[in-house]
Amino acid sequence: MSTQLAALGIDVIEGYEAAQLELRPDVFVIGNVMSRGNALIEAILDSGRPYESGPEWLARNVLAGRWVLGVAGTHGKTTTTSLLTWILEHAGLDPGFLVGGVPLGLQRQRATRRGPPLRVEADEYDTAFFDKRAKFVHYRPRTAILNNLEHDHADIYPDVASIQRQFHLLLWRTVPGNGRLIVNAADRHLAEVLAMGCWTPVERFTADATAPRTGAWWPIRRPDTRDSRSCTASGTSATSNGTRSAGTTRRTLSQRSSRRCTRASTSRRRSKRCAGSAASDAGWKVRGTVNGIVVYDDFAHHPTAITTTLEGVRRKAGEGRVIAVLEPRSNTMKLGTHKAALAESLRGADRVFVYQSPEVRWDVAEAMQPLGELAVVHDDLAQLTAALVAATRPGDQVVLMSNGSFGGLHDRLLAASRRARDGLESA
Repeated sequence: MSTQLAALGIDVIEGYEAAQLELRPDVFVIGNVMSRGNALIEAILDSGRPYESGPEWLARNVLAGRWVLGVAGTHGKTTTTSLLTWILEHAGLDPGFLVGGVPLGLQRQRATRRGPPLRVEADEYDTAFFDKRAKFVHYRPRTAILNNLEHDHADIYPDVASIQRQFHLLLWRTVPGNGRLIVNAADRHLAEVLAMGCWTPVERFTADATAPRTGAWWPIRRPDTRDSRSCTASGTSATSNGTRSAGTTRRTLSQRSSRRCTRASTSRRRSKRCAGSAASDAGWKVRGTVNGIVVYDDFAHHPTAITTTLEGVRRKAGEGRVIAVLEPRSNTMKLGTHKAALAESLRGADRVFVYQSPEVRWDVAEAMQPLGELAVVHDDLAQLTAALVAATRPGDQVVLMSNGSFGGLHDRLLAASRRARDGLESA
């Protein structure tokens, strides 16, 4: 995001010192990473200067009066929001969008245009230290896509039921009766949320032949069954109650990502395809290629997302190896909530490298034991970089997974790989 801001000529001021009050802004927008005790937060409160949360500011200044299409769920929010935006853009609707990533094939984030609906990634994490509601309740979507629901954000939600209550609040209190809910019919946690009640018509999508099919539903079918794990040339399609086609994907995606593409199609029936979209790989950003080794940047930080990411990269790898490099950095990962499932989620890679930062207090190496020699753990980024350079070879797809900057490992790895390549060439 800082790179996008700089490209737009917007200054970024680092740090949270009390001296920032001297800038005399019109309003302080406070993110949920901040808490009481921080010097700047205490100075703002003492001064009586106006402050608000990011979602609150967004709702009042950008979303008010707009038809908001909110994309919610534990996984796939960025991908689905990007795909939906791409579909509407290619349908000539010139959409605005706000997405928590840098989607390929789309222009910079834009949200100030009037007229067409605005797509926004609707996150269930809490809003701010002074507002513990989920962020998405501020957005008041008229159309909501619910991808899935799993236990995440263990630092604020002790169990799935506590997250379900936030989703119920979203549906029961904010989505209007003349809106629309588009819900994954195969997700039992979402089914339980709907059973709590809502005021809005529901349409369901499913690729599960055994899922209950009540009301309006969009079955997702694969005309080409040569490879059930990927969306090949013949694609994946959805039909309204099994009769009318809504869209077709024609892109090499993981199984789950193919479904995201098709569910995005169902939310705007004017568009018939999301074909060949660069936004299809919205979750992965290619940071560089050196000596035939491709380095990806990905946000995956939950076992389900890790599995999906590696599945998708495998489709692209061809005969090359998939090298997984993981930083357990989210608050949930730091707590060790998903440590029992972590090794299995990484099994789709040919080699696994995990960085254990000082903030991770549980034994990562012990959690990786089920993978045997496939996985190694490092607590030093320089050593990890050297190990990756030594282990990789032309044709490898190296995917770095973290919900942060990974200590600049992407650039470290690319620079070290260039030096190693240049040294070999000069020799």
